[in-house]
Amino acid sequence: MPYKGIDYLKRKLISKRSRVQLRYKQYAMKHSDYEVGITIPPEIRQRYKAVMGWCAKGVDALADRLVFREFANDDFEVNEIFHANNPDIFFDSAVLSALIASCCFVYISAGDDGMPRLQIIEASNATGVIDPITGLLTEGYAVLQRDDNDMPILEAYFLKERTWFYPKDGKTYSIENKAGIPLLVPIIHRPDAVRPFGRSRITRSAMYYQRYAKRTMERADITAEFYSFPQKYVVGLSQDAEPMDTWKATVSSMLQFTKDDEGGNPTLGQFSTSNMSPFTEQLRTAAAGFAGEMGLTLDDLGFVSDNPSSVEAIKASHEGLRLAGKKAQRSLGSGLLNVAYVAVCLRDEFTYTRTRFMDAVPKWEPLFEADASALGLIGDAAIKLNQAIPGLIDEAVIRDYTGLGGKDNG
Repeated sequence: MPYKGIDYLKRKLISKRSRVQLRYKQYAMKHSDYEVGITIPPEIRQRYKAVMGWCAKGVDALADRLVFREFANDDFEVNEIFHANNPDIFFDSAVLSALIASCCFVYISAGDDGMPRLQIIEASNATGVIDPITGLLTEGYAVLQRDDNDMPILEAYFLKERTWFYPKDGKTYSIENKAGIPLLVPIIHRPDAVRPFGRSRITRSAMYYQRYAKRTMERADITAEFYSFPQKYVVGLSQDAEPMDTWKATVSSMLQFTKDDEGGNPTLGQFSTSNMSPFTEQLRTAAAGFAGEMGLTLDDLGFVSDNPSSVEAIKASHEGLRLAGKKAQRSLGSGLLNVAYVAVCLRDEFTYTRTRFMDAVPKWEPLFEADASALGLIGDAAIKLNQAIPGLIDEAVIRDYTGLGGKDNG
């Protein structure tokens, strides 16, 4: 199949970059929503700008539970490559970037000691043409460095034969690719036939509910000013009376009023105060919609329930989050396996067939840690199952369920 070329990939990245940056801004709580409303003046709304971190909470709630452990059936010493590349940071960065932007990319290069180096590149700086069967790229493009004005300094074009580098102020050069596979590998969250580069955890629906909640908070904050100091009025003052300072009248404990010209007494009154309850209900409605979209509970968003929940109750209430986590483990695990495959090919300077790695299995820590009661139930179940079918439950199965590796496996 002919290559589409670097110019095509540049245009593709430009067309997608704004949407990726939008989701990173939503995660960083730096996105300014467009102003809507017909009653509050824009200058007043600007003073009471609300900031909410629900999108960040929705991403972190899943990302913090996706802890990669290792590859089982490691015939090619893949785990050694990851251990040499700061795995605590690498895996967390890959998972978080993929959840925010739907995918991320791993740039693989040869190290001085022969060990491949792995570098995470976010989706706003890389793209490619994907093979729908293997999930690998047939060609890729990445911006490896940018200046302070966000302009590319160093770009790279990845092919199976060579990797081309394009410095901004230098001469184009290339390096032979001894792996025989483009050294840019995607890690994709929830890919499908329609969207092969996956779907972001920050959906349009989630952004809407957060925007709805921010508007509610802004309206509540502005209304609270009138709630704290209700508007008052005086009827029947003399026309010659000195004008009243509104702020002094608001905070003073004693005020003096004189009779009017006809000897009548002034009448004091107060407008009814605004009720804050509708805003609380609106905010709760937004939280319920966001929680349903993200597989969270209202407790996760700050609406604390009276009774503390047990571990089993927490798992039951987070069933949607658990299913999303299992799906993410499958899709992200496939991408990590592709990273391992290309890294081994580069290390050994030999293009292995993809089927040589089909026995390697990505292993993850349990999404929910087992408490003491759950450990007891799992232990009893393991004994009964092994009595019925000897050898059915071994140490590896127990570790997958509980995360306990025992004395030898840590």
